Amino acid sequence: MSQNLTTNSDRFLADLDALREFGKQGSGVVRPAFSPPDIDSRRWLTGKFEACGLRPRWDPAANLFGMPSQPGKPILIGSHSDTQPEGGWLDGAYGVILALEVARTCQEAGGPPVAVVSFQDEESAFMPMTGSCFFSGKLSRDTLYDLSNAAGQRYGDLASALPELEEPESLDPGLFSAFLEAHIEQGPVLDQAGEIIGVVETIVGSRQFEVTITGQQNHAGTTPMALRQDAVTGFAAFITKLEEQFTEIATPRSVWTIGRVDVRPNAPSIVPGALNCSVQMRDGSLSQLDAMCEITQKVAAQTAAERNLNISLLETKAVDPVDMDDQVIEAFCDAAGSNAPGAWRRMPSGALHDAMNLAPRIPTGMMFVPSIGGVSHAFEEDTEREHLAAGVQVMADAVTRLADQLGNTG
Repeated sequence: MSQNLTTNSDRFLADLDALREFGKQGSGVVRPAFSPPDIDSRRWLTGKFEACGLRPRWDPAANLFGMPSQPGKPILIGSHSDTQPEGGWLDGAYGVILALEVARTCQEAGGPPVAVVSFQDEESAFMPMTGSCFFSGKLSRDTLYDLSNAAGQRYGDLASALPELEEPESLDPGLFSAFLEAHIEQGPVLDQAGEIIGVVETIVGSRQFEVTITGQQNHAGTTPMALRQDAVTGFAAFITKLEEQFTEIATPRSVWTIGRVDVRPNAPSIVPGALNCSVQMRDGSLSQLDAMCEITQKVAAQTAAERNLNISLLETKAVDPVDMDDQVIEAFCDAAGSNAPGAWRRMPSGALHDAMNLAPRIPTGMMFVPSIGGVSHAFEEDTEREHLAAGVQVMADAVTRLADQLGNTG
């Protein structure tokens, strides 16, 4: 029989505000992995674990776990607390403090057993979702420790400098019965619909190409238009055709981005001879991603032939979509229906999250609360406080439902 757990909204919001102070700049937060604010915030979180009876555990990646005192195989809840170079105060941090409040409530009520995790470097200072890649077994310790950030710092050197990691032991995901992650949506869907909870069904996959367009650099005043091999006009033709053909096959959740463009020599009086750009596409369907890749290759070949250019493609990212566990999805749906009737939906995640690394190992699921205006990865990122608190209660109710199904009620 499900236990009724009532979380403490005031306590949760106070802790969320306290975490915000580590690296706070204006309305945002600057707390990249292994920065002094990041380490200070982790040590603060360790104290919070100890105060409510959770046992702190650091692993070799500097992932920080809070292990419960109750018997049984705990449900693991968490996210990350590092930020982008100019980050919002809720991205990742919300999921960590939500996990703390749910685990603390469970400790006080005598069950079910819930553990907490703050994964290190989700925000790609070293690589995307570094800490959860290590925890899930996708990344060996040697490979992890050889990673370097933009400043040339080695992951291993920074981790080994922490006294908490003198002799850390890796934790096996099999210690936990499930993994649940809460996050702000980082998009506009819930906010525009006036809804409170999103239950994630799939984390979308992505493909990314590095595109190099090579023409002939020449004098801008003396080279006739008909004789030019202009990399920029070729680029314009390429992305126009790409937009047209992507739009023809797009689903409501298909997105694509030309996020970086580098022109050479980038001078007003020179016909540009070369251009590099990125082309990224995301969708929850593997077949859709494959189709978009085929279009990219076809359009590149057509544009090169029509414009007398050389266009080469190098695939630099290939991440397949990851489905969330059906049992976890249903637990979230039941909890959302009870706490936010008529104000929730099932939806995909357009952003990548630590949950996608855990999904192949243990039953995994995610839930969202709204982002005001759909803004994230920016100092302006925010969510209504009542919606933040509502998400905590939905998570607690989902935990009790899932614990019942797993036969692990403490």
